[in-house]
Amino acid sequence: MITSNRFNGYNLGRFQNDAVAGLIVGIVAIPLAMAFAIASGVRPEYGLYTTIIAGILVSLFGGSKYQIAGPTGAFVPVLVGVVMQFGYEKLLIAGFMAGIMIFLLGLFKLGRFIKFIPRPVVIGFTAGIAVIIFSGQIANFLGLSNLEREELFHLNMREILVNLNTINTSSVLVAVISLFIVILAPKFMPKIPGALLGLIVSTLVAAFFFPNQVATIGSTYGAIPNELPNFEFPQITISLVIELLPAAFVIAMLGGIESLLSALVADGMTNSKHNSNKELMAQGMANIVAPLFGGIPATGAIARTATNIKNGAFSPLSGVIHGIVVLLVLVVLAPYASAIPLASMAPILMFVAWNMSERKEFAHILKTKTMDSFVLIAAFLLTVFVDLTTGVVGGIALALLAFVKKMSGTLKVSKVLPDPADKLVKPEIVQQGSNCPQINIYTLEGPLFFGSTEKFEEELEEILRAKPRVLLLRMSQVTFIDTSGEALLTKVVKQFKDQKQQVMISGLQQQPKELFWKAGLHKVIGQKYFFEHTGEALYSALGQLETNKCIGCKQFAFSECSKLSREPVKSRGTANSRPASAT
Repeated sequence: MITSNRFNGYNLGRFQNDAVAGLIVGIVAIPLAMAFAIASGVRPEYGLYTTIIAGILVSLFGGSKYQIAGPTGAFVPVLVGVVMQFGYEKLLIAGFMAGIMIFLLGLFKLGRFIKFIPRPVVIGFTAGIAVIIFSGQIANFLGLSNLEREELFHLNMREILVNLNTINTSSVLVAVISLFIVILAPKFMPKIPGALLGLIVSTLVAAFFFPNQVATIGSTYGAIPNELPNFEFPQITISLVIELLPAAFVIAMLGGIESLLSALVADGMTNSKHNSNKELMAQGMANIVAPLFGGIPATGAIARTATNIKNGAFSPLSGVIHGIVVLLVLVVLAPYASAIPLASMAPILMFVAWNMSERKEFAHILKTKTMDSFVLIAAFLLTVFVDLTTGVVGGIALALLAFVKKMSGTLKVSKVLPDPADKLVKPEIVQQGSNCPQINIYTLEGPLFFGSTEKFEEELEEILRAKPRVLLLRMSQVTFIDTSGEALLTKVVKQFKDQKQQVMISGLQQQPKELFWKAGLHKVIGQKYFFEHTGEALYSALGQLETNKCIGCKQFAFSECSKLSREPVKSRGTANSRPASAT
């Protein structure tokens, strides 16, 4: 919803700022909208429809004051794959389904979970997308003909190589002019959008010097209509939903990630804070409505959002104005857009791909030569040579494995005994040769979960072989236990009970305690064998000793040992005095 605090301090001067920013962003968005649509395998006007609808809705209802939404390069590999496999009509349905998913993510306040995707995965698939966009424009840049569009990167590269003999020098010249203007305009004419200037100049050059020699939007796709399409609700069936569910899910996840990344960039530039769940609901709404008018999936556009902020935007009204500007241009100038050469648009997308490639971040992560480097490369290669879905899922899976491997080493299991000098339990005492055959004390530090149970299980095997009378587990430093850790402890407790041995636990934290109580482990162990402090547990453990086994023992692990080792007791007794080492 539109909230008043988004317009606090609003006045005529602020409106003028929004109007200027909206006008500039709208002009910047026009060539990008058409270029992204063409790169996605659909007609250019569909990109304009998306920019108008998504731009206005996200600005009105989003969680960021400065977010500009529309078609983006991140979607290109996904959308072109969907169009090639299912066709444009089914792309609209997949986009509609993705909109529902994104809206529900926001509605159920799951936006924060999208941020948990590891940085190497995000950089890897973003760089992969950049490579796909860049390589996908080589044919238009060179003016190649007779190419067959393939889904896989290496097959498209083979098509380009096979058809290199069809290079159109006129297209190359037009593309080079557009490229130079796109690169140099920000340096020499920063007030004029380089993409728009490059598009206009190179189009005029093609029209006057190379008439009918260069492929244009009109010659390839036909004339662009100067009106919005009619509202049409898609025919959706259960079988169609099942068929398109994987594609819709990828679109939803990518759209959510890109939107929140863009909002974070805006926060950093303006020292503000967006509402991630509200932003997702608005993005979902935009992606539900846009397909009903022929629009393709949209998300937050980082470059356009940054342009909006740099040109003085103050409120969401700048985003609304940006959508209105695109609408007016569509209505008034659409017939002229048909003359734009595809070679003029290719450098614009190549420049976008170069800027979104995250090359510096990519090189930085590679330099670390850690598991993150491997995750980065895997996500990148899978995105380029297989598809974006595999790149993201594969990258996350590898990142998870790397995390588990790293966390598995954080659990420390130490056998300890009291130090007579200061009465604190320490592993050094055991290392110096002291021991107690009947009482084993172990300190656990770190999380006990499925990735770290192996190390603890190895220690438990040794304990079970030693057959101590009591196993005391000091767990005050165990921050987290999952059901795998709980299951292992339950198994050990039952094995001890079968051999008439006892497990005791001291210093249990809240999360492990809640899990033990829910799982019923406290009943298996015996609630009286849970202690707040090690001293209390050790006092109880000494009461479980078979004192006849203490006679002649020279370990002297506890202060009571000197007395017990000399005392001739023929049956089980109890050490009644509290141990001096009860710390």
